[in-house]
Formats: sequence, structure tokens, C-alpha cells
Amino acid sequence: MEKVYLDYAATTYLDKRVLKEMSGYFTETFGNANSQHWFGREAEKAVVAARVKIAGLINCKPNEIYFTSGGTEADNWAVRGAAGAYGDSGRHIITTSVEHHAIYDTCRAMEKKGYEVTYLPVKSDGIVDLEALKKALRSDTVLVSIMYANNEIGTVMPLGEAVKITGEFAKANKRRIIFHTDCVQAAGALELDVQKLGVDLMSVSAHKFYGPKGIGFLYVKNGVRLEKLMTGGFQERKMRGGTTNVPLVVGMAKALELAVSEREKNNARLKKLRDYFVKRVTGEIDRVYVNGSMEQRLPSNANLSFEFIEGESILFSLDLNGIAASSGSACSSGSLDPSHVLLALGLRIELAHGSIRFSL
Repeated sequence: MEKVYLDYAATTYLDKRVLKEMSGYFTETFGNANSQHWFGREAEKAVVAARVKIAGLINCKPNEIYFTSGGTEADNWAVRGAAGAYGDSGRHIITTSVEHHAIYDTCRAMEKKGYEVTYLPVKSDGIVDLEALKKALRSDTVLVSIMYANNEIGTVMPLGEAVKITGEFAKANKRRIIFHTDCVQAAGALELDVQKLGVDLMSVSAHKFYGPKGIGFLYVKNGVRLEKLMTGGFQERKMRGGTTNVPLVVGMAKALELAVSEREKNNARLKKLRDYFVKRVTGEIDRVYVNGSMEQRLPSNANLSFEFIEGESILFSLDLNGIAASSGSACSSGSLDPSHVLLALGLRIELAHGSIRFSL
């Protein structure tokens, strides 16, 4: 049976060009990048070069890049680290009701530690309500975290406007409010120029743009303080302990380089495919609805609700026919609860249960 993979939002395969770039660092240049001998120095050269390359691709300084094990760690570090570092000046966090669980659940955990969290509503098209952001900002707000693109419905948030609103409030009230964005799903499809975006913190994970799994990074603007999430070593300028995974760091840099250089071509191809797919499905199957804005959306995403049928049943039927898709985030695939993202759009529970994410 021919297999069809429509779950690229969950993970991508490793680009062969990326694998080629990585291969020598598993078997030849295998040294610990923190070792002081020749083998270590050669490994460290590769890490430095990768950091410089990534910094150039997102328009920041190399010392503002901190390598992590992926998007979940980067998100956790951003929320816990910033809230902890600035907790003396306030204990209020703002995020959205449609964040990935790496942010959503971390904010829930912070509430148990005495922080107050405001979960901004979204409109029916999945775009965050900026008026709600204006009303939510307070004199004790220390962190705002708004994702750039949603992992389930693919909607692209008005990040620039949100940053501007937050910055103007902070300036008027003579405060420092840290702005973080989860760009895990956006990387590869959207420009990640941190100077243009104006953010203080940004999370990225390599396996969403044909890089290796188990590696990501957190951009931390110079001057922003973070509490350590992991201790135990002097890696990442004493901020994140743990032996540097040299092959994966090299692979992530190469994958991001390819993603940026080929973004325009890939986006045009994916949008054409996605629009054709949505037109056929909604035109030939009754009672199918598209979730989220079709205008402000990642070109690869099609999230559809099928009335009168459970999403799990659809997935099993598709799988039996060799087609892979998902009912939402891969990180929550073991949950029987309906997607918190779809419920935030105002979907009925029954319709939310009948929703499938197809990603090209």
C-alpha cells in the first residue's frame, strides 16, 4: 500500500542534506565541545559556527542563542526563567487560550506557585483579541507569551501589534515586561527576524523544518534575565548545563539555513496544494468546516471538523488506508479531551471531537 504522510506539523523527516552535514560529527569529530584538547576544540568550532549561522538567520548576536533539547524545554525555560527572574517586580503572566501545552501547562504550573495568569481569548477565526491584551496588562505584569503561529489550526498571530501594545504600556508605566513568542510551528514558514518582531525571547525546534529531533534553541535578547532551568555544567555560558549535542546543533543550523533560503518557493507550493485539498474535501463531503482563518494561516495547515463522527474513527480509517494525519497536537495525542484550541474558537464539544489536522 502506498503511504501518504499528512502530519508534518507533528514532525518532518530529516533532510538528506542535513544528514550529510551532521554525519562526520558522530564518528570523526566526536569530541566533547567543552574538552580542552584538539578533539574538543574541533567540536567547539562546529558549535560556534552553527551559533553564528543561526544568529545571522534570525538577525541577532551569537551570544543571544542558547541551545536546548527542543521547543518544550525552550518554552518552559522562557516562562519559568523570566517569571522567576522578574518575580520581585510582579507575579502576573499573560498568554493566550490557544498556546501549545508546553506554554499552556507551564503557565498552569506557575499558578500553583502563586503567579496569576491571564489567558487571552481568541476570535472565532483563531486570532488573539488584541483589545483583551490591552485590558489585561497590569502594573504587576512581568511576562507576555504569545505564539507566532498555532500548531493545531495554523493561524498566524498579529505578533508585531501585540509587541507594540505591550511595549507602549511598559514604557508608559516605567516597567520591564518580557515578551516571549513560541515560534516552533512558525519556523520554516515565516520570517523569524527578531529585530523586526521586537521580541525578548523566542523558542524554536529543529524537527519542524526537516532538522533532527531533540534539539532547539531559545533566543534571549541581551539584557534579559532568566533563572536557570537546568544546572550541572558550564555549557551555554553557564546558563544551561548538559553536554552539547554537536551533531544535532550542526544539523539544526543547516536545516534552518535551507528553510530560510527555500521558504518562498516552498510556501507557494504548499499553499496551492493545501487550497486544492480543502476545496476538494469541503466540496465533496457534506458538513465539513474549516477551523481558523484561511487568510492569516500557515500555508501547510488544514484543520477540518467533520460533523457526526469522532475524530479518532476518522484517523483509524485513514490509517487503514495508508494516510497519516492527526487530531491535534502530537504532544496531546494520548488525551481523550477535546482540543483546548478548538474549544477556544467556540466550537461545540462534539464538533471539536470530530476535528482532524492535515499538514502538508
